[in-house]
Amino acid sequence: MTRFAQITLSALALAGLSACVPADGGVGDDVAGRADFNPRYNGIQTVLLDGDLVNFHVTMAGVRGQQDVEAYARCAAAQYALIRGFGFARHVRTSVAKSGGNWRGDAVYTISSALPRGAITIDAEVTVRDCGAQGIPTI
Repeated sequence: MTRFAQITLSALALAGLSACVPADGGVGDDVAGRADFNPRYNGIQTVLLDGDLVNFHVTMAGVRGQQDVEAYARCAAAQYALIRGFGFARHVRTSVAKSGGNWRGDAVYTISSALPRGAITIDAEVTVRDCGAQGIPTI
């Protein structure tokens, strides 16, 4: 193989590898997409609506997006279920709004002792443990 062919192959190999480097030139982002993720969990308010129906108002700053606010509300719902002696929760709805750098979540969950019917159910004990591992506070 000629020297020119070796240089050409090396250049092509380097060009292919450059596709593996993040576009911002950094060494990589965290799993959720931003290495500089520094959330501030500013509180949870809980309102019992009716028997097993509970409303959670959460506020945050420094979030990556709506999914962080939803996760905070989910963690609050899981811990609330455990506090009340229940093992499960079912997501009903979550609304998220942003004002300046502050994010607010308004989530409704049902809590129950048995696994509820529905597509979005939570095993409270597993979820609270996962929230702790991720550094997301609960009630």
